[in-house]
Amino acid sequence: MKKSVLTLTLLLLITGAYSQEAFRRWRKTNQIRLDKYDKILPEAMRENNIDMWIVMCREGNFDPLYSDMGEGYVGHNGYYIFTDTGKPRIERAVLGIEGYLLEETKAYDYFGSESELKDFVIKRDPKHIGLNTSKDIGGADGMSYTGRTELAQLLGKKYEDRFVSAEKLVSDFRSRHVASEIAGFAEAGDFSYQLAERALSNEVIKPGVTTLEDVAWWMKEQLFKNNLYSSFGMPSVYVTGPNGIAATSTDRIIQRGDILMLDWGVGFMNFYTDMKRMAYVLKDGEKDVPKSVQNAFDQALKVRDVVTSSIKPGITAKQNEENIYKALQGAGYSRIEFNKPGADEKTDVIIGCHSVGDWGHGTGPSIAFFNPVQINYVIKPTNFLSIELFAYTPMPEWGGKKLRIPLEDDAVVTERGVEWVYPVNRRVLLIK
Repeated sequence: MKKSVLTLTLLLLITGAYSQEAFRRWRKTNQIRLDKYDKILPEAMRENNIDMWIVMCREGNFDPLYSDMGEGYVGHNGYYIFTDTGKPRIERAVLGIEGYLLEETKAYDYFGSESELKDFVIKRDPKHIGLNTSKDIGGADGMSYTGRTELAQLLGKKYEDRFVSAEKLVSDFRSRHVASEIAGFAEAGDFSYQLAERALSNEVIKPGVTTLEDVAWWMKEQLFKNNLYSSFGMPSVYVTGPNGIAATSTDRIIQRGDILMLDWGVGFMNFYTDMKRMAYVLKDGEKDVPKSVQNAFDQALKVRDVVTSSIKPGITAKQNEENIYKALQGAGYSRIEFNKPGADEKTDVIIGCHSVGDWGHGTGPSIAFFNPVQINYVIKPTNFLSIELFAYTPMPEWGGKKLRIPLEDDAVVTERGVEWVYPVNRRVLLIK
């Protein structure tokens, strides 16, 4: 009897023929896929009144959801097709995409050829066909102009008139998470903070010798060694002074007395994190963070407590933003525009608690001024948010100019509010 591919896979693992870590990651990713197709996909399609969702891929031009779908080999055009037939389970088909790993997902009911598409659609006669087109959300804009044109010509005017944007469907499907997915994202977060905190330490930095660029390249090397990715082209390792950011990931040598910041994220099993850390380089004779710097950091921690305690599910991100700023003003903080602090003695604040997970900036509800569409989406339990804020506090030794403290770590929204998925930033790191 012929052994299945999965049985062969297990035999190869037992004999050490290839990486157990690769297989572990594949199994976890596939469990997430199966759970999301069962639990998230039906509600997302029905809430958005889409009874057929076509995710089109072209050779050399894959949709952003290609990894979510299970990948596979696309010869010319390929389609992942999801149809609401009225049953609890959404029908799942693949046309024009093949590959043993895709088949081994057990996520699809039917595999066929690209040429079957027209008959497949006519047989099901959907009333609303969702296509991944979006003006504002890149992760929901996978269909090219020529791809849509070709699809319209193939299916005819009758079905072209039923094309609708799947922008909100993509957002809901990608940003609502099952338990296995939360666990995977937490693992990505562990990689993020551990590597970041190692980077801002004497393991990597020798004051007077190491450059900002050296630190960034060390982090890039760690991604390579751990088979990780990043939504950052280069980690942002920068020095902050009285006039703001002095240099970012350049050949500027790190000196004693520098205030260092780091902004980056890792990609792991189709998850992407976004987080920050801060460090102080001790001067000769110093043993701890200067009181003014520590005070500014403590103010930022208090701001974060107000932010996290104010976020609630069941209302729009915009309503959450209004509630957060109202609470901050009640606590004595001032709201400002980005990088435009006032000249008073108050700590100024701006927030950008954006969606995260499917990229550094995700497709879901976003409490952030730079996401004008997603800020109007309702925040739901299981959404991921990057709790990002900037707090500007006066520094006496800078003549009252304000030190910008950035805090950012990733969390999941639950019925109780915001809950962290890994250990978050609670201290200024010290470099001796």
